[in-house]
Amino acid sequence: MKREQWGSRFGFIMAAAGSAVGLGNIWKFPYLAGTQGGGAFLAVYLVFMATIGAALIMAEIAIGRSAKKNPVGAFRLLGGGLWSVTGMIGVITGFLILSYYSVVGGWTVAYLLKSVAGTIETTKPDLLEAQFSGLVSAVLEPILYHGVFMVLTIGIVIAGVAQGIERSVKILMPLLFILLIVLVVRSVTLPGAWEGIEFFLVPDWSQVNGEMLRAALGQAFFSLSLGMGAMITYGSYLDKGADIPNASCWVVFLAALVGVLGGLLVLPAVFAFGMDPGAGPGLTFITLPAVFGEMIGGYLFQVIFFAMLLIAALTSSISLLAIPVAYFAEEYGIERKWSAIVVGIVIFLIGIPCSLALGIWGEYKLFGMNFFDLMVYAVDYYTLPIGGILTSLFAGWVVLEKMRKELSNDGSLTFRWIGAFTWIMRIVAPLAVTWVMLSALFGERLAAIWVMLSGLLWN
Repeated sequence: MKREQWGSRFGFIMAAAGSAVGLGNIWKFPYLAGTQGGGAFLAVYLVFMATIGAALIMAEIAIGRSAKKNPVGAFRLLGGGLWSVTGMIGVITGFLILSYYSVVGGWTVAYLLKSVAGTIETTKPDLLEAQFSGLVSAVLEPILYHGVFMVLTIGIVIAGVAQGIERSVKILMPLLFILLIVLVVRSVTLPGAWEGIEFFLVPDWSQVNGEMLRAALGQAFFSLSLGMGAMITYGSYLDKGADIPNASCWVVFLAALVGVLGGLLVLPAVFAFGMDPGAGPGLTFITLPAVFGEMIGGYLFQVIFFAMLLIAALTSSISLLAIPVAYFAEEYGIERKWSAIVVGIVIFLIGIPCSLALGIWGEYKLFGMNFFDLMVYAVDYYTLPIGGILTSLFAGWVVLEKMRKELSNDGSLTFRWIGAFTWIMRIVAPLAVTWVMLSALFGERLAAIWVMLSGLLWN
């Protein structure tokens, strides 16, 4: 059977950018900027995106296109059986992320419907906090919305690469940018918004420290869907004539642009109304609705915001589901339709205890964490960074010659940055991601020891 391909370069870029552009860019990025130094954080984040992020995304797309297989099959074909473990880590990571990501995606469905109905239009943060807590801690309501979100995701993936994923993102991604720009224009024109704009865009270099560098690198890494096999999967459907470096740069640019626009949406509005820019998850579901309640035309802008948030969540969730679907379809010969349905149902079932862990099952803990937090912890601190480290080592040391051929289309294109790419894949990315992982797991002291040892070994 002939392998599916993207119908156009634009479709691939929109799909890959959609995978990268998720809730993390619009929700997590603004509050990280709010707590980690504003403009200085933004500057460091953009440097990491343009270097380590761009190189890793090129490597993952090149691995996928070279092998024309799912992540497990790609690593096995190019590097041998032992390296297939790296691909399996990616498949498991995508599986785990979607199980709790879909729960949060369900919250966006709920808030969009509630916004349309006008039931969350208030300026009182305490009432909004009670409403949000009531939703996430309920038994049936969040599971119902989690199911709706998974049905939307499964339906798109079932339709295939060109007819499902590509067709949907060609509509959803431009719509996402239009809605985001409308909201940004409203936010930056609010009285008192300039303080937030200045905080976000003007660097205060005294804010640069180890914690901020780790946060910026972690956000750059995770906001591009790296280390989970998504770009390998999408790259496997890319035709041999495509310019991977060019397409990768567009994906990085669009992902960074959404992060910047997300910051310009949230921070000026929050500063304009004297609210906390570092409110974490509550910034999206508690603080911003209070801001919209203060605005003229707040009802309309609130509906637009949650519609945009749902689109961002969907463009990422379809790539997360595409990873295990491609694996089971290719490794076990399961028809794509049934692979998407069965995998989607299993992910939905795993998402149920994730949802209940925020309510009636919250008292049940493993390693001191509820089930939702345990899933997030396992992904953020283990599977994602390990997958990224192994992928960069694989690209830089095991299949570098194949990477050179893919990035230059067998010499027909000029890729001037092969030296920088090699350096980043072999040395910079593995050390940097390991530093982030060790810092998060064991704290500043062990991370400092790691940096010292790395410097001694390199010198």
